[in-house]
Amino acid sequence: MARILVIDDHDTLREGMTVTLTRSGHTVSAVKSGADGLAAYKKGPFDLVVTDLKMDGMDGIAVTRALKQADPGAVVMVVTAFGTIETAVQAMQEGAYDFITKPFPPEVLRAKVDKGLELSATRRQVERLTARTDAHDADAALTHRDIVGDSEPMQKLLTQVRKVAASDATVLVRGESGTGKELVARMIHQRSPRKDGPFVVVHCAALAETLLESELFGHERGAFTGAVKRKLGRFELADGGTLFLDEIGEIPASVQTKLLRVLQEKELQRVGGEETLKVDVRVVSATHRDLQAEVKAGRFREDLYYRLHIVPLTLPPLRERPEDLAALARHFVAKHAPRVNRRVTGIDDATLHALTRHAWPGNVRELENVMEQALVFAEGETLTPQDLPSHLAGQTPRMDAGLPVPQGDRPLPDILEDLERQLIARAYEKAGGVKTETARLLGIKTSALYYKLEKYGFLPRGERPEEA
Repeated sequence: MARILVIDDHDTLREGMTVTLTRSGHTVSAVKSGADGLAAYKKGPFDLVVTDLKMDGMDGIAVTRALKQADPGAVVMVVTAFGTIETAVQAMQEGAYDFITKPFPPEVLRAKVDKGLELSATRRQVERLTARTDAHDADAALTHRDIVGDSEPMQKLLTQVRKVAASDATVLVRGESGTGKELVARMIHQRSPRKDGPFVVVHCAALAETLLESELFGHERGAFTGAVKRKLGRFELADGGTLFLDEIGEIPASVQTKLLRVLQEKELQRVGGEETLKVDVRVVSATHRDLQAEVKAGRFREDLYYRLHIVPLTLPPLRERPEDLAALARHFVAKHAPRVNRRVTGIDDATLHALTRHAWPGNVRELENVMEQALVFAEGETLTPQDLPSHLAGQTPRMDAGLPVPQGDRPLPDILEDLERQLIARAYEKAGGVKTETARLLGIKTSALYYKLEKYGFLPRGERPEEA
């Protein structure tokens, strides 16, 4: 379950702790001196260190100090005799998270260790989230450059983003799928006073109701079947930073009620818990749905809608800014060519003309996938129409023609479903029926693809992802 380092110069106690923790399912490394402990930790990694306080040579305080200097995230517990509790407190001032007084029964050791491992898991998760954000934002301008567009709609949007980023207001980003709503959310975070805090993402549509509640608010051990340990929710992990709730329109009514309370009170309770926890989080949400229509239909709480809708931003679909298409296409070639096909350095005019003849129902995400596909098949230094997916060579609607106008018996959702079905069918054919490759071409998760393939009748219901 976890890797634990035990440091104790008393053979019997060291061996006893090793046996107890090993029986609990942990991997234990035991050494008899502080110096050996530091050397072992460097070779690690370890999730937790248990060190005796009184040892010859380097004592527990010195060990704790050295470990915290080498790794600020190190989780250390000290073992002390009853008469040296004041010294144990000194060790905690050096960074130890807790101490245990000997002699102690095995169950007390296990409980203290479980507490330390929970702290360790939380710290590591925050480190991973922060590292992921740092990697994505190593050059903050990179994300800003991904939001490409000199068209009037995009310049208006970027001006709004710069203004709203400086505040701490709740933001709702509206726009069709594939328009770049998460990029806008990241840009808001990067330009805000919270930029040094975590940026945490929750894809609401990808989680079942019970999982979504646990993901947002966390849960206590035993809260439900399978809850074998406490889990911190995304609100807690985003404390001091920004939480991005993607596809907020998909959350069920029960979760809407709890979300409203967190937004209003800035506090939450984990699933199965009684403790009320304060959180300091800025929420940016996004949806492709018309939330006002959802409110009228009784599917979305009106009070939650107004709480999320304090500052609305709308991303225009690609068909409404055709003048940005050439710049976007060149941007994606420059972005992916170093990884996919280093020979390609540009796009010829005939290829750009072919791109403008497509309606781009998948918006910027679809364009990026198309350019990456073209790079795979390109043989020269410049992309030509022959490098594009086959469906772009046919007669497709011009971007300035827009999508078909809905009729009374043909509402817009039906038209969009037809377009999505056609796009999935083309990708499925292009990938030779390989579902993982189809998902990659479409830029969606394999699990989401299976749902859509079931929905449109491309495979039997109940089939689950099995392909590598």
